[in-house]
Amino acid sequence: MGRARADLAELVALRSVADPQIEPPEQCEQAAQWVARAFAEVGLGDVVAAPTADGSRAVHGCAPGPAGSPTVLLYSHYDVQPPLGEDAWETPIWELTERADGRWYGRGAADCKGNVVMHLTALRALKQVYGGSFPCGIKVICEGSEEQGTGGLEAFVPPNAELLRADAIVVADTGNFAVGVPTLTTILRGMAEVDVTLRALSSAMHSGMFGGPAPDPVAGLIQLLATLHDERGNTTVDGLDASGRWDGVEYAGEQFRSDANVLDGVALTGDGAVADMLWARPSATIVGIDVPSVIGSANAIQASARARVSLRVPPGTTGKAAQDALVAHLRARVPWGLRCELVRGGTGDPFAGALDGPAFEAMRGAMEQAFGRALARAGQGGSIPLCNVFADTYPEAEIMLLGVEEPKCLIHAPNESVDPGEIERTALAEALFLRRFGMTS
Repeated sequence: MGRARADLAELVALRSVADPQIEPPEQCEQAAQWVARAFAEVGLGDVVAAPTADGSRAVHGCAPGPAGSPTVLLYSHYDVQPPLGEDAWETPIWELTERADGRWYGRGAADCKGNVVMHLTALRALKQVYGGSFPCGIKVICEGSEEQGTGGLEAFVPPNAELLRADAIVVADTGNFAVGVPTLTTILRGMAEVDVTLRALSSAMHSGMFGGPAPDPVAGLIQLLATLHDERGNTTVDGLDASGRWDGVEYAGEQFRSDANVLDGVALTGDGAVADMLWARPSATIVGIDVPSVIGSANAIQASARARVSLRVPPGTTGKAAQDALVAHLRARVPWGLRCELVRGGTGDPFAGALDGPAFEAMRGAMEQAFGRALARAGQGGSIPLCNVFADTYPEAEIMLLGVEEPKCLIHAPNESVDPGEIERTALAEALFLRRFGMTS
């Protein structure tokens, strides 16, 4: 773990935001080269930082296992989110810092440089135990633009299918339900976005002279957006099933309130259990709205108003089908004959991971041994489009999602951190898994 901390400190110091408007591209290049050197040092061969279609570099390498042994592909990413509010950070953003709570702070400490270091720590342990070799075939792929969603690795995988082909794929970009609770993420919700613009007037007009009979597109937009939920907060998009039930780990309401920073006295929404609402049902969120701000506003009826609706959907429907349903729902409910423009944004399909098979059973046993308690199954609201690319390219592979992230990490937010115990236990679990799975040949 001393080496793990040193590795993470070096990697966090590299400001690898894959957006040249925020950080120089040289930072991502240096991070790619650091990752390539690190995996070469732990025993992988043919390690290359290969260019991808979006200009980022994907680091890949491999090491053979014993004859007839299965092969495992280990995934993570080395790019990070921007700091997002530098004044809100309580420790240096690009310097791994241990605080009194024992956690290690810094951008990327968990998402996803902590997972890169977890892979390295597991492989380093196996290399020592096996005298420089590994108990099964190992392949690694580590991308450099995941947080930007520009699809560099998604485009890289299909034409390089043989390069990355494996019997099992470990996607280290999620984490545990809570600190110390071994968790496999078995579903990812898909997403669909739609921008809706309502127009009523050719220009803004004085509200005292024309208010009343003149239609207010802001009020119309509010009325339209309100149809996406019922009075209890359930999502009510026509054509989308909102009655699903989650059969994995239970998510206590009080724990969720704490994790989600819900204010005292504010009720949670929806009729189902928290886990149902999070992982088994669609949810609609208004993520942006264009109307005049309160400060500087005038007594005027606006000519138009616009909002962006983001929809998350569980397995069972595609992102495109969910977007079609959202578009039809909005179009059917435009009030007062307002002119309506609907612009489709991005979509992503939901994903369901392995729930059985030799790799899943090996991972279950390994995680339970490393953590000393039963495995939990959870979902995740965020989408990872690469998982669907992996599933389409390698339909026979068992795909499992895990990692060092948990709610206290505050990924994508200021003061991101990682619990070093999560790195230690997850690395041990991965090492035990690779040994167990290698023995299935």
